[in-house]
Amino acid sequence: MKILQISASYKPALIYGGPIMSVSMLCQQLVTAGFDIMVYTTTANGTLELPVAPNKAVTVDGVTVIYFKRITKDHTHFSPALLKSVWQNVKQYDVVHIQAWWNLVSVLSCLIAVWRRVPVVISARGTLSPYSFQNKNKGIKKTIHHLFTKPLFKRSYCHVTTQREQEAMLSLVRPKSIFNIANLVKLPLINRATDSNHQGSVFKLIFLSRIEEKKGLDILINALPYLTFPFTLTIAGDGDSRYIAELKKLAKSNGHEQSINWLGFQNENKFELLKGNNLLVLPSYDENFGNVVIESLSQGTAVLLSEFVGLSTYVVEKSLGWQCEPNSRAFARQLNLINRQRAELTRIRAAAPSIIAADFDKNNLINQYLNMYTNIINHGRL
Repeated sequence: MKILQISASYKPALIYGGPIMSVSMLCQQLVTAGFDIMVYTTTANGTLELPVAPNKAVTVDGVTVIYFKRITKDHTHFSPALLKSVWQNVKQYDVVHIQAWWNLVSVLSCLIAVWRRVPVVISARGTLSPYSFQNKNKGIKKTIHHLFTKPLFKRSYCHVTTQREQEAMLSLVRPKSIFNIANLVKLPLINRATDSNHQGSVFKLIFLSRIEEKKGLDILINALPYLTFPFTLTIAGDGDSRYIAELKKLAKSNGHEQSINWLGFQNENKFELLKGNNLLVLPSYDENFGNVVIESLSQGTAVLLSEFVGLSTYVVEKSLGWQCEPNSRAFARQLNLINRQRAELTRIRAAAPSIIAADFDKNNLINQYLNMYTNIINHGRL
């Protein structure tokens, strides 16, 4: 089975956060399972370019990848060389898997694949939801949506990672079919060692994610003045320096500048970091999945999520954390309640790692992806 994975960015461009890790993890596991995978991507690395040889096939963690030059330095990622190669080679593949939306790599590659009658599955990766139309470039998005998105999705299949993402998708488009399969998340082996620091009087909160408006970090910072217990907040992540400066100014105005530790981007040590805190807080205004939720629970650290995080329903059903409305007063009330439920945090710390290991077993998930691709190919041959 030959699959062409198309993503406007790919590792080592980890500046783009969770979607990059999800896409690369999927590709690596598909190769391990015996799939013939080719990744088309660009040299995008924020406003910079990756230090890679463009337009040549290279191997990245076992996956064959071609990084094509882009001629725009923004989120459009326009790459004529990539689109030319898609046009020339797409018929060689059984399925084209488009990763994310709202960039010219995804939209135009999808158009080419549909035009050339190759089955397409699109993973929007949180970029196609009602919330996405409230953000930047509203007018352009609405135009693209009516001219390209709606007609292309009618001729394509969709992959979503949670029920919430599926509902958001169906409110905007009507694809041929939708496959709901969770992200593959790279997790360390279960470490059952306990940490006595969790029993301290100071409650340790952590936010670990890209720092951007949709992550709702302003909600959490504005909740801090209403907390009735001693706490620290660790913020691990990177983002636009101007926006981070605004958040730091907000924290200072709230009188909690000294309670917050801004760590910046974390990678290899993130699991130890998550394990060393009492609670992960993710107050996102919109989140299709939330890899960090699985990463945190794999280390036994409970989570508090906004109801608009895709995994919030799973967390509540499994009794591994809490959800609430995305506003500061609601988060403050819930945090004050959780602080009085230390025994529940201890229970979650003991139970969560095994639950996550079973529910997000990579072999089971890869089989689900295999079934998805097989169904798409068979349907295309009817």
